[in-house]
Amino acid sequence: MASPLPWSRTERRAVLNEVRAVYRKADAAWAPFSCPASGDCCQLQRTGRQPWLYAGEWAVLVESLHGRPLPPPREGGGCPFLDASGVRCGAYADRPFGCRTFFCERVRGPGLQPAEVADALLRRLDAVHRFLDADGAPRPLKDWHRDAAGS
Repeated sequence: MASPLPWSRTERRAVLNEVRAVYRKADAAWAPFSCPASGDCCQLQRTGRQPWLYAGEWAVLVESLHGRPLPPPREGGGCPFLDASGVRCGAYADRPFGCRTFFCERVRGPGLQPAEVADALLRRLDAVHRFLDADGAPRPLKDWHRDAAGS
């Protein structure tokens, strides 16, 4: 599969490394928190919610496919990256920031989620986005998927 966006190989590697570094920090900050792992939040059409991704995050998600084609849209409007069961993430290691930080209201933990950490990490993702001179703001996951599948 070709690069999802027109970046040089060096830029692409730097982007992937920086986004994954942000993800590692998010995982560490949210380690005390958990969710019921029901996959309910991945039913995007039913919940009316979905993660918004920066360009670098989309690149990491596409990279997780290792050259395989994008998965087709899911019947019922679920996340296209769900596995065949429709409950587990097929790109879990490379899932977006919003999925890592439990945009679901069912998150459980020792107290409030670390908003200051989230803000700092989102600023890093935004800096990568601006470095790439990507158009506009982050976009909903299904918009990235639709546009990539249509090209």
